[in-house]
This record gives sequence, structure tokens and C-alpha cells, in this order.
Amino acid sequence: MRHFTLWQKIKRICRYRLVIPLLRSSHPPKYKALGVAVGVAWAMTPLVGIQMYLVFMTWLVMRKVFKRDFSLPLGLAYTWITNVFTMIPIYYGFYVTGQMMMHRPATSYADLKGTMEQVFLADYTFLEKMAASFKLVLQDWGLGMAVGCLPWALVFGVGSYYLTIRYERLRSELKQKRLEERKKWKK
Repeated sequence: MRHFTLWQKIKRICRYRLVIPLLRSSHPPKYKALGVAVGVAWAMTPLVGIQMYLVFMTWLVMRKVFKRDFSLPLGLAYTWITNVFTMIPIYYGFYVTGQMMMHRPATSYADLKGTMEQVFLADYTFLEKMAASFKLVLQDWGLGMAVGCLPWALVFGVGSYYLTIRYERLRSELKQKRLEERKKWKK
């Protein structure tokens, strides 16, 4: 069996979980792009742990209320942008953005990292971790993160929609070119 480095494993997981579903889906580009956009928008919120549920709830509301549909698997997969490894730097970005928007000073990255590591890596029970998380979010850095995530979610959500549409169009054009090339060779 072949052994992979950690970086190779991460690249393989991203390819198989994020890119391959996009490539294999036979749905129209807007269907896929909306799924990616919803997933990325929810990923750009300080809600790691419930983002997939929020994508599912968004999918239900979109289908039932607005009569619009999107790729639920892609939406769920793209919430994985924020995970245990990327959470602290992304949360700090939200926090600093929020503090700047509210014209308040921000504490250092080391302070946030230390507090979050204490909350998430300590030997707390599940309920103790939840209580510490809520305290962190509600009292310490929560308002800054909540306000600061909004522009990130908007920009990355809308941006990922248009990037996916563009990617799908380029892919379609390339596919068409290849078909035309094959037709030329067969003649």
C-alpha cells in the first residue's frame, strides 16, 4: 500500500470531497454554483460544528419557500473549508474585521489562539466544551466575529458562485473543443 505525506493526504481529500463531486454532477452550472456558494457562505461564519445543518436547513427553505434548488452534497462539502486546522486563523480574521467595523481595538492572535486551544483541546466533557464555547462567543470575541464574518460570507459566497459558473463554462467549452477535435480526426 502506498503511503502519503500529510500534505498529499489533505490534497487527496480536497480533490475527492470537493472537486470530484463538482466534476461528476450532471446538473446545470447554476445548480452546482448555488450549492457551492451556500456551502462557502456558511463556511465563512464562526459556526463550525453546525454549518452542515445550516446548509441543510437553507436547502429545505430554498426548496419549500423559494422553489429554488441547489446541490446539497456540494453545499455540505464546501462547509469543510473551515475545519479544526483552519478555524483559528479564519476566526481571527472575522474578529479583526468585526473590531475594525465597530471601530474597536483588537486583541492579539496569540490571545485568541490560546483561548480557543484551551477550549477545544482541553480534557473537558462535551457539555463543558459547549459552555466554554458559548462563553467565548458571547462574552469575549463573539460580537467581533459575528459582525466580522458578514462581509467574508458575502464576498466568498458570491465570489464562489461566479467562480463556479466560470469554471463550469470553461470546462464545457473545453469539452466541446475536444469533441470537435475527435470529429476532425475521424474524418
